[in-house]
Amino acid sequence: MKVLILGVNGFIGHHLTKRILAETDWSVYGMDLSDDRLGDSLQNPRFHFIEGDIAINREWIEYHIKKCDCVLPLVAIATPKLYVEDPISVYNLDFEMNLNVVKQCVKYHKRVVFPSTSEVYGACPDPEFTEDFSPLVVGPIQKERWIYSCCKQLLDRVIYAYGTRGHLEFTLFRPFNWVGPRLDSLNTAKEGSSRVVTQFIAELLMKRPISLVDGGSQKRCFTYVEDGIAALLAILRNRDDLCKNQIINIGNPDNECSVRELADMLKRLFMAHPDHRADREYSEIVEVPAQTYYGQGYQDITARKPSIEKARTLLGWSPQVGLEDSLRMTLYSFLEENEPSLRG
Repeated sequence: MKVLILGVNGFIGHHLTKRILAETDWSVYGMDLSDDRLGDSLQNPRFHFIEGDIAINREWIEYHIKKCDCVLPLVAIATPKLYVEDPISVYNLDFEMNLNVVKQCVKYHKRVVFPSTSEVYGACPDPEFTEDFSPLVVGPIQKERWIYSCCKQLLDRVIYAYGTRGHLEFTLFRPFNWVGPRLDSLNTAKEGSSRVVTQFIAELLMKRPISLVDGGSQKRCFTYVEDGIAALLAILRNRDDLCKNQIINIGNPDNECSVRELADMLKRLFMAHPDHRADREYSEIVEVPAQTYYGQGYQDITARKPSIEKARTLLGWSPQVGLEDSLRMTLYSFLEENEPSLRG
């Protein structure tokens, strides 16, 4: 099988590429703006990489959609700070650019495995979110953080409409707070625009306060990336065509914790790290209003917990890595990757 991954150097893309090359005989064709996370994959003869931009290299993309069997459009802005600061860029990249890719998959009759998001459920009141029944609830227009959720939801609906009318074969997968090595860069965290786990780790490393937005009572379910990639690989294999035209949550409902609990756990793990046990000072944990941290356009989601019965049934998959182990491995990897640059 030939797989096209747009955004191949991203968090999901580079982990998936490594797993495909290790466990299958498939070929991977990938595009991204850089290749710093791809490592040994670049030397594999079954991996074909081009440095490029989804908005510019359209002829290359169309040619490779024609030649590949399955397309994963993983390019997206996926950090809440940017939803509020630059919603038009979020719309242009997350919706417009990806819609072009989807339309070409329709044109050339190619399967698309599309990264939806847990954010499409928004403020859904269900205790666990189910793919086919839970309502998708978003906030008012002036709360611009919802533009990401709306872009993803509308693409879900477009893909579903094409698929159910026989024009496209698809699977939508919804990741729930995947964490692991190389989640975000230190530079992104310095700017305050990384995802919550790496933002907190970076603050610990730089001895800056950890900010709990509105007290940190929001709950999330954290999923270790290797668990997530195992599910995604099963979707690509598509045993007995079970994943055709399905929407599948990929998360770990057992790894639920509040953002405050997350901060406490990461601080404890950091203080126990061999290189930091003897640090003279550690980051304090402080509370900040959402408007101060993100601006007027922010609105939070109080809880986000997946039902994974469909993943268990269709994929034969269950997550294996617990919360503390997931956070420890993410923390240790981040420190190993980024501490030398701070010392230098």
